[in-house]
Amino acid sequence: MKQQSNVELFFIAIVPDEPVQGEIMALKNEVYEKFGSKGALRSPAHITLHMPFKWKVSKMELLEKSLQLTALECDSFLQQLDGFDAFDQRVIFVDVMENPILRELHSKVSRCMRTKLNMMNADYKAKGFHPHVTIAFRDLKKSVFKEAWPEFEFRKYNASFNVGSFELLKHNGSGWEVYRRFPFGDD
Repeated sequence: MKQQSNVELFFIAIVPDEPVQGEIMALKNEVYEKFGSKGALRSPAHITLHMPFKWKVSKMELLEKSLQLTALECDSFLQQLDGFDAFDQRVIFVDVMENPILRELHSKVSRCMRTKLNMMNADYKAKGFHPHVTIAFRDLKKSVFKEAWPEFEFRKYNASFNVGSFELLKHNGSGWEVYRRFPFGDD
């Protein structure tokens, strides 16, 4: 993805620590090896809080300060993952169990992006917030999805992890990496 030198591409997410990070990366590798879907390997396992957006390098201090203040308003919580689900016969993901604290975190990040940084996210308004951890990305062909989905549809996977921060991820030209971690106020 080509980027202008004064603008970078970012997104905001929860990035689980080990062992959950490694377990989900192993699932992503399994999907790649068996079904050829490698898109999900371009980022660490994560739950997206704000979709990718472009940001001027000259305004990084404003972005980081705003996110830091938002994180300080948040408290740590336990997040559970349970099983697998899919979108549109193209995306397979680890299902994130309903959690009102996660929804509140998403609301706080969205409010920060909208009010402090003047960033609207029309896609989330249209689709709503559906937290998940992708293991097979949109590069999974529909014909291959029909082979892949039965492998995960009834497979058991349960995990939980402590969420004590959210992360700002930056695109490096070939994939996403954690650029900055924003610890919560009680962390």
